[in-house]
Amino acid sequence: MDLRSTRYEVVDRIATVWLDRPHRSNAWTGRMHAEYRWIFEQLESRDDVRAVIVTGSGERFCVGGDSDALRDHVERGRYDTGLPLEHSRPGGGTGFNADFAWQLGYRHPIIAAVNGACAGVGLALVLFCDLRFVASDARMTTAAPKLGLPAEYGMSWVLPRLVGTTRAADLLFSGRVFTGEETSEWGLWNAVVDDPLDAAIAWAQRLASTTGPISVTTTKRQLAADLVHNSPETSVEESLQLMDTAMSTAEYAEGIAAFSERREPNF
Repeated sequence: MDLRSTRYEVVDRIATVWLDRPHRSNAWTGRMHAEYRWIFEQLESRDDVRAVIVTGSGERFCVGGDSDALRDHVERGRYDTGLPLEHSRPGGGTGFNADFAWQLGYRHPIIAAVNGACAGVGLALVLFCDLRFVASDARMTTAAPKLGLPAEYGMSWVLPRLVGTTRAADLLFSGRVFTGEETSEWGLWNAVVDDPLDAAIAWAQRLASTTGPISVTTTKRQLAADLVHNSPETSVEESLQLMDTAMSTAEYAEGIAAFSERREPNF
């Protein structure tokens, strides 16, 4: 695909994806949507990737839907994702086959590095990531109620699970602007930092150098399944089955050898 609104690179097993329309504050378009999914499809099958970081080019992360696209929706009288009629989706799985829910079923951990302003669909993308690092002065909003819209892209499902119903209602009903610093104790962020991209890279590097890839992928799937489908009993039973399978792998053998020899594992 000819990438015009995004870009990506893989360095030392860490993939970084940029929303790349800085001249429009990385405003979301159908083109960006299609490119974003295409990039993640390419990365999901790569064994030389252990984590994917998403950030924005320039000073902002993503200010939400492009204003031109939003005006087009008025003329159509309906929502248009801008995606082609025939399109595939990375990640996914039972209960996760929608944007941006597919991120929960994705193979690799997805880390948001929110470097600046983030609104609407951009915020939905961030909420469905596995980890989130944010700049203290980043200004964010759900945006929808001020546009006469309901909560978009599953934010009414994911936001209460991250910050609780009361705080989610505050942000979803009002569409008010909030900052990384204001919400630092809400459980929304892994860290509020000066440089979210550096923090995300450091976390991903530790993951890549100290953990087993099969272990992390399996645990990510457990988290997603337990969040949506499983009872505590089912979670325990499935974890025992998964442990039994894991103990027959070379990854487990190396982990135990490294532990016994008091060295870092070589996964």
